[in-house]
Amino acid sequence: MAIDKSLMESLKNRREEALVGGGIDRIEKRHQKGLLSARERLAAFFDGGNFIEFGMHAHHSCTNFGLEKRKMPGDGVVCATGVVDGRQVAAYAQDFTVGGGAVGAIHAKKICDLLDFSIKAGIPIVGINDSGGARIQEGIEALSGYGQIFFRNVLASGVVPQISIIAGPCAGGAAYSPALTDFIIMTRENANMFICGPDVIRAATGQTASLDQFASADAHGQVSGNIHLIAEDDSHAIELAKRLLDYLPSNNLSDPPHKMNEEILVGEDMGMHDIIPADPKSPLDMQQVISHLVDADSWFEIMPDFATNMLTGFAKLEGLVIGIVANQPTVKAGCIDIDASDKAARFIRVCNIYSIPILSLVDVPGFMPGLAQERGGIIRHGAKMLFAWASGTVPKITLICRKAYGGAYLAMCPSDLGADFVFAWPTAEIAVMGAQGAMKVLYRRELEAAEDPEALEKELRAAYSEKFASPYQAASNGMITDVIDPAVSRGTLALAFRGIMGKHESRPPKKHGNIPL
Repeated sequence: MAIDKSLMESLKNRREEALVGGGIDRIEKRHQKGLLSARERLAAFFDGGNFIEFGMHAHHSCTNFGLEKRKMPGDGVVCATGVVDGRQVAAYAQDFTVGGGAVGAIHAKKICDLLDFSIKAGIPIVGINDSGGARIQEGIEALSGYGQIFFRNVLASGVVPQISIIAGPCAGGAAYSPALTDFIIMTRENANMFICGPDVIRAATGQTASLDQFASADAHGQVSGNIHLIAEDDSHAIELAKRLLDYLPSNNLSDPPHKMNEEILVGEDMGMHDIIPADPKSPLDMQQVISHLVDADSWFEIMPDFATNMLTGFAKLEGLVIGIVANQPTVKAGCIDIDASDKAARFIRVCNIYSIPILSLVDVPGFMPGLAQERGGIIRHGAKMLFAWASGTVPKITLICRKAYGGAYLAMCPSDLGADFVFAWPTAEIAVMGAQGAMKVLYRRELEAAEDPEALEKELRAAYSEKFASPYQAASNGMITDVIDPAVSRGTLALAFRGIMGKHESRPPKKHGNIPL
């Protein structure tokens, strides 16, 4: 007996209604602004535009303020699972054409169900945020929905990768769900993220501020450090999310997507000599060092516009996925300040969660001096780096390129903080402080009494550097694995990482450490 045609017609009509969300006219208006619809975003994300949808026929249950008369297809969010570059991934996209994408009880339930599915299936989840906030008509039910999403963001944290894309408004409490995820990508145009808008700020404080000052992608990417990557538009944001997934495992029990070469090419790169300034006072550009060390076109910098005196990002070394934390001497001489500490500590912990080996590249004269840094809590913030390195159990390799002074040396993961290998170039200087500062402490009286203070200081500085700052002095004490020619750095690091990939390290049983937040 054939299926009832009326049932099939009803199914077709319901699906067509859901597929257009808030209507063709609203979708066209979005296109005019350069925005994709929620379904178009997911179609661009999943391979072939194919995905299995959760809750297509879901509908709100609110009966307040006449809302029961309004049709809200999917309750303003599309939830799905599909394949991205051959790997299973879950994703949702809020639909601004349906009630402004506002979050109500059913909307939140769909997202929570998808997060639960992601954890159960052990797959990454990507959320595309484009919402006017909580649905006022649902009152406390909407707030409860947000709370349930936050709870699941925390449950999923450290279990499966969570990536948030801010592709429209993300205001008030809605901003905290992305903030609880591993990475945030924000589009430069048409998107903003804030807790209190300009009107609230003006009413509460008397300050006048535009959204560009605190809610834009540039403000978050450069000043607040709330986001990790800036995209030019929806398509670019989706492209960045896909690229990010290419460095992350599906879950915390899986290995990163390594594609290791069978044979490591151990050769000399004499070009490395050319990028090291002859004058120790001239800054070394660590971006150039990285480009010589890693596989071509594999360097993917994270938070490239925030705390630029510290570089963080993913790369591949002979096909092995690694994370890189590096001082950048071309900015603030490479000093570690409050923002750089936070940036590095967070990235180190993300790598540790997902079993990504870490390379530390060191050229640091110290922590940033100054009243603002001291009053701002540089001790507390700097301690985050120490905690992150010491608690990390992934393979950790350190390469000391030039300066490595004082507490900042320790904050860049020497053997004392758990580095499995520590290599140094002959240009490395490892000491409690630089020779110039040490002269004023150790030989102040001699220099004051000298007939030619400059000549004496030069002589004493050379002696100090040889005795206290030479990499060979540290190597003689077993603190450095080897002093190597910069030209063989790539092959040496590749061999070292390959050799330590089977690392297992046990720690005392505990719930978790108390990182100095």
